[in-house]
Amino acid sequence: MISTAVKDLAAEALFVSHLQPSQSPTRVAVQEAITSMILRYGSDGCAAGVAEEFGDHPDVAVRRMAWVHAELAQVLQMRAPVLH
Repeated sequence: MISTAVKDLAAEALFVSHLQPSQSPTRVAVQEAITSMILRYGSDGCAAGVAEEFGDHPDVAVRRMAWVHAELAQVLQMRAPVLH
């Protein structure tokens, strides 16, 4: 099970990444973007980027975060073991 803090960090990292919903990124592209942003900005930098966008462009930021959470749900669903 992935902790909430890890999920939050992944969401922030994907949010500040270059990926766009219109690109329909693959699971691998999403994972690589998350890793890249965490390595580049760290957890504080990713959180700061999210806060800045919500402050400057709240309407756009809300839509982007909704997309981020939908993408992460798909990635996590694919990673979860199937239990029968």
